Amino acid sequence: MQASPFLDSAQWQQHLFRGQWVAAAQGATVLEPATGRPLTQVGLASPDDVSASVELAIAAQAAWVAMPPRERADIFRRAAGLFHQHFDELARMVARETGGVLFKGEHEVREAITLCHLAAGMPLQAQGQLLPSTPGRLSIARRAPLGVIGVISPFNFPLILTLRTVAPALAAGNAVVVKPDLRTPVSGGFMLARIFEQAGLPAGLLHVLPGGAETGEALVTAPGVPMIAFTGSPAVGRRIGELAGRHLKKLSLELGGANALVILEDADLDVAASHAAWGAWLHQGQICMAANRILVHASLEEGLLQRLADKARHLPVGDGASGQVALGPMIDERQLQRVHALVQESVAAGAQLVAGGRYEQLFYQPTVLGGVRPGMRVFEEEIFGPVASVIRFDNDEDAIALANRHAGGLAAGVLSPSVGRAMAVAARLRQGMVHVNDQTVNDECVNPFGGPGIAGNGASVGGPADWEEYTQWRWTTIRQQAMPYPF
Repeated sequence: MQASPFLDSAQWQQHLFRGQWVAAAQGATVLEPATGRPLTQVGLASPDDVSASVELAIAAQAAWVAMPPRERADIFRRAAGLFHQHFDELARMVARETGGVLFKGEHEVREAITLCHLAAGMPLQAQGQLLPSTPGRLSIARRAPLGVIGVISPFNFPLILTLRTVAPALAAGNAVVVKPDLRTPVSGGFMLARIFEQAGLPAGLLHVLPGGAETGEALVTAPGVPMIAFTGSPAVGRRIGELAGRHLKKLSLELGGANALVILEDADLDVAASHAAWGAWLHQGQICMAANRILVHASLEEGLLQRLADKARHLPVGDGASGQVALGPMIDERQLQRVHALVQESVAAGAQLVAGGRYEQLFYQPTVLGGVRPGMRVFEEEIFGPVASVIRFDNDEDAIALANRHAGGLAAGVLSPSVGRAMAVAARLRQGMVHVNDQTVNDECVNPFGGPGIAGNGASVGGPADWEEYTQWRWTTIRQQAMPYPF
């Protein structure tokens, strides 16, 4: 007898998760990008659903903070075990729902296991400091949870980019309300609901409410939600920033940005081409750290373009969940057409189409553009598609100036066997994360993750940044007895 799947779609069909599965007034169909066929159906949350969830979350959070830290830690260990136990099923769902290749789905689940283990350690860590004070008074600064964290998560790496807030926010003593992207509500929400429900998380601490813009705005403006964590586009991030600022909320924005891979003239061309291809095309370029701009010394430009074009022509594109291809489909038609418009307009402005620039259904061919210059859309904007934009430079100063010509950068890489020289270049790049002798797509969960300008609002998440992000300092002083004052 075949065991029933862990991800039973009957639970979330026309339902929401508010610590338990509740019926929704409306539903939505989720399409599989690779086939265009319905993958599942989910409930749609209204602003009223948001209000109800926030009230439940506030009530549950008080008891959660009072739970002994070892008991809270055990829940995250059990969650990690469930991710491991159901690894293949979960990875395949992530691949199918996001249009990713199978190893991308597997990567998300592996990182989810790590995030749960990291969260398990947080309740047992020191959470304050003893401060100097006057004799007879004990002065303590400790980390206190904010209360309820609102999470609005994206479609590209929905499991990781939702859990990277959900896990540490819960571990720090908060409750969480998640509004996943409607294109990936299972990987970005209901999968976590199933995991934490089975792991024994007390009801009411985690809510999953798929919905449209009005649902997101209701979460951002809800009086009982003191912090919003958002990962997505700069345009939506600005709107959320305006709303959150008006309501005096703490805000964590991660919006991608202009990422640069700098290839100095002494770099190995074959190695550099592999770094550039991986950084630009992994998961169809739909990664906030993708190498949007590949800066190469003029002496290596022709050789790099040839190598990238050869890779582009031979990398297989198709249904990622099949395990037989390197690139899958774009998430939807709107995203595909935006990428195609960026390519066409840049070619019209003088860029050279060396390879790709074509698509069939949602499958966009890996694309190589040469002769890219400032002012072209592929130089100025985050592409979020499988496009390698190659920009030449003549010297290190030129490379630094081009790399820093952006409104905000998340990640950068510098390739050169001259490590001291590469580090000198890296030190002058205005990016949140810089990698010497590596490409731009790097994250190890334990590192602070964030960047300036349109990369976000300067906030960082991950590792040592999590305590800062999901708690606030609370000062407490204690005297043995109250003393009179002069008045």
